[in-house]
Amino acid sequence: MTIKQELVDEIEVLLRYNLDSTQEGIKVHHTAREGLIAATQRLHTKGLVDSEDGGYLTDLGHEAAEHTQAALRILTS
Repeated sequence: MTIKQELVDEIEVLLRYNLDSTQEGIKVHHTAREGLIAATQRLHTKGLVDSEDGGYLTDLGHEAAEHTQAALRILTS
């Protein structure tokens, strides 16, 4: 199974969130890499973030980010 770059970009966006605070979001600026901008828009369409340019994680997004960050910790340990 291969992972498409689009999915890698979405994972990268989810890894940028600080899960220690629900009051801390992110903003993906228009000067960011195009893949990250598009990934953030897809995450918004999927209901994982509350804004097309990042913003805050939704409940589903928080769960996805937790799993994504946990998997990265396991794989890099």
